[in-house]
Amino acid sequence: MGALYGYYAAADDEDAMRAVVREDEQPLGTGYDTFVVKGVDPVVGLLPAEVLVTGRSAEAVGADPRHGHLVGMVGDGEVVALSLTDSLRDSLARLDGKALGEAARDWSASGAFSAESDLSGLTGFLEDLAALAERALARGHRLYCWMAV
Repeated sequence: MGALYGYYAAADDEDAMRAVVREDEQPLGTGYDTFVVKGVDPVVGLLPAEVLVTGRSAEAVGADPRHGHLVGMVGDGEVVALSLTDSLRDSLARLDGKALGEAARDWSASGAFSAESDLSGLTGFLEDLAALAERALARGHRLYCWMAV
């Protein structure tokens, strides 16, 4: 089946942890502004897009303490929640549709995905993430991703 990735917004790391470490038997991310995808890992797969969108080097993104920081885990790692950088959130929230399309095109050519990667799918993903970033920024929230194997 493969991994599922839920990109979502939360007030802070403690709030983000509650999206995955649930005591109410509700599905992951219930009650959070979220969308779920397959195939876009927030640490490795999203890195080239973050470089393109923010203008930061891969080294600078990798050194950011919020890049892929573990905020919560269920069991032995069946589900984990990771933080995304504030610079990604802020940059995505400001981009228009044309810039997102250009970033998706360059991202698809980066080698992060197989040659069969669907450009329209990557564009749609960035559009969804940008809309989430815009709403999160307006509420003073941060971005996160839960991963379920």
